[in-house]
Amino acid sequence: MDLLDSILNAMDAPPANNEQQKSLIKKQREMMERMQNKQKEELLRFRKYVDERMGRFAKDDRRCIEFQPLDKVHRSVIHEVAENGGFIAMSFGREDVDRHSVVYKKEHAPGEDEVTARRNGDGWNEEIANEYAERRRERLAQEQSDKEASASEAASSASSTSAAADQDSAEVKPTTNYKAKYAHLIGESAALQAARKTETNQSYGFVPSKNKKDVRSIEQTLADIQAKKRLRLAQQQELEQEQLAQDATTSTEDP
Repeated sequence: MDLLDSILNAMDAPPANNEQQKSLIKKQREMMERMQNKQKEELLRFRKYVDERMGRFAKDDRRCIEFQPLDKVHRSVIHEVAENGGFIAMSFGREDVDRHSVVYKKEHAPGEDEVTARRNGDGWNEEIANEYAERRRERLAQEQSDKEASASEAASSASSTSAAADQDSAEVKPTTNYKAKYAHLIGESAALQAARKTETNQSYGFVPSKNKKDVRSIEQTLADIQAKKRLRLAQQQELEQEQLAQDATTSTEDP
């Protein structure tokens, strides 16, 4: 213990916070709390502003209202209040640049053209609505034209394939008379036999399916296998006996 005590006593004690450092830490903590409280109060005021604005919006005949560009926290407040009030809230624009929220009444939900225009940063009014409607009609007409062209091309390809198949399957007829051409060499009867159409024997190699089936039972099949083995063994024994008899005869005949 004396050695351990000496080591512990020789070590430097941890530095103690002086009063100035403690006061600085306390001030920083208090400042942080004031900032947090200020942010909470600011968000509460903003929520109250959004509630009042959407309350007026619900009573008038406007189809949508737009908010100024805000950060993500304030936009989340707008979306939450809109959802609670039965509205549709959507955000458009680039983050940290001009991203803002637009709130719609459910009976006046935005169409595809309006959503596309706002995402493109074009805004939305009657002139832009007519422009995007014209673009959509042109796009649909182009898609329909492309579809019809593809269908026509497919039909043309199918027709060409069918015509080629019909041409290949057509009977090929010779342009000359074989018998008349070689009659002076092989005669009329030989030319007739030489020009005879060769027909294949369709019954060649034909085996009825019933002949391919093994109708024997398992017991009968095993018995046949054993009988073949016994027959093979008997034949082998006979051959060995004949070989032995032949060897014996040969040995007696030798002087």
